[in-house]
Amino acid sequence: MQLFYVPTISGAEVVLNETESKHVVRVLRLTEGTTVELVDGKGGFYAAEITDANPKKCKLNITKIEKEFGKKDFRLHMAVAPTKNIDRFEWFLEKATEIGVDEITPLLCDHSERKVIKYDRLEKILVSAMKQSLKAYLPRLNELTPFNDFIAKANHQYKFIAHCYEGKKPHLKDLIAAHSDTLVLIGPEGDFSLEEVELAKTNGFMEVSLGNARLRTETAAVVACHIVNLANE
Repeated sequence: MQLFYVPTISGAEVVLNETESKHVVRVLRLTEGTTVELVDGKGGFYAAEITDANPKKCKLNITKIEKEFGKKDFRLHMAVAPTKNIDRFEWFLEKATEIGVDEITPLLCDHSERKVIKYDRLEKILVSAMKQSLKAYLPRLNELTPFNDFIAKANHQYKFIAHCYEGKKPHLKDLIAAHSDTLVLIGPEGDFSLEEVELAKTNGFMEVSLGNARLRTETAAVVACHIVNLANE
């Protein structure tokens, strides 16, 4: 199944942008009368028939609409410090979208080595992963946010911070409550600072472990994402 992303769909006729139009007509060589599937990133899943196979402005007619396609009864917000090598953070975005995440906030922490990110490229990665995994919801990507500012405003039902400092910490899998609003914090390569961990605890975050292995930032974020989704299956 080939999915095409159209963020704004109103009415029976849809016109694809030039990138999607070229893919439909030049790459896939689809013609008038062919049925394709569309998603709007907001839970809408559509069947549509090509009426004009124009490689710059491909036109389609909506034939079927399904709202809230694949809607979950829980929400997952991952707040993750972008890695110095942005490719690793992009890998996390791709895999988290495939597994299932609703919102992502890049964190600027005391030990962060990356302080600038290119949102346009990251959004494209999210869209591509959404289509590849046949999902109709596009994760929300927030702006790079200072740790202290983010912590002060976090009001999720369940809030966790994963770090590598010594001490007995429960495993995330043992604390996840199914069908709930969950937030998980993952720090940079140098981990959160002790001050950040204490601030999170003061603001109601629970310290958690992701296992005995020492994981890279992007790996830890994917593992946490998988744990929360598995607990809700």
